[in-house]
Amino acid sequence: QVQLVESGGGLVQPGGSLRLSCVASGSTISVATMAWHRQAPGKQRESVAYITSGGTTYYDASVKGRFSISRDDNKNAAYLQMNSLKSEDTAVYYCKAVFTGGSFWGQGTQVTVSS
Repeated sequence: QVQLVESGGGLVQPGGSLRLSCVASGSTISVATMAWHRQAPGKQRESVAYITSGGTTYYDASVKGRFSISRDDNKNAAYLQMNSLKSEDTAVYYCKAVFTGGSFWGQGTQVTVSS
């Protein structure tokens, strides 16, 4: 069983930055694809970005050029650097670890972009 704990969310003004962290315990994440998803009020959860065990990254078109996903397998952690934040980025952000045999979710961290 893998436990994921997100942190780093909060309230930020438009144009600001936040860095989300996802720390795993219970198993190494070095063989997993690590992903960030988000869910805004009244909307379905959507994929934001992911990074494979080999370092290949993917970004949704809505965040490409503004967000950056990374991982540190020595710390068993993944990160999401979010720059130039917009009001439409407001959501609960979830970390997900995808293994061959299954996937695991964190509990989420709230990001609110507002002036």
